[in-house]
Amino acid sequence: MTTQTIETARETRTIQLSDGAGWLTVCDRELLTPGRGVAALLPDGRQVALFVDRAGRAYAIDNRDPFTGAYVLSRGLVGSSGGRPFVASPLLKQRFDLETGVCLDDDEVSVPVFPVRAD
Repeated sequence: MTTQTIETARETRTIQLSDGAGWLTVCDRELLTPGRGVAALLPDGRQVALFVDRAGRAYAIDNRDPFTGAYVLSRGLVGSSGGRPFVASPLLKQRFDLETGVCLDDDEVSVPVFPVRAD
């Protein structure tokens, strides 16, 4: 049996995400408030919504709401359903799983998810 260590953002100084080519430092940990999101602009022009939950786990999803096309998911309401963390769009209230990006209200719709690490 192996023991997995879960790295939390609480003990770290920066939040990084993978852009496919490597790890990109996005922001200082202190800029994230548990339960609230923040938007970041990536070098390639994409927008990402960053979140830290109350346990200190960091998440990153695309900031674009696929139902409206607006870049607003970072301003959504954070919660959980069945133990799964989600953000609800501030516009039409569809909920997106922060780990998978799948819409909890329409499983045919999803948003891209970015691997996150906290250093």
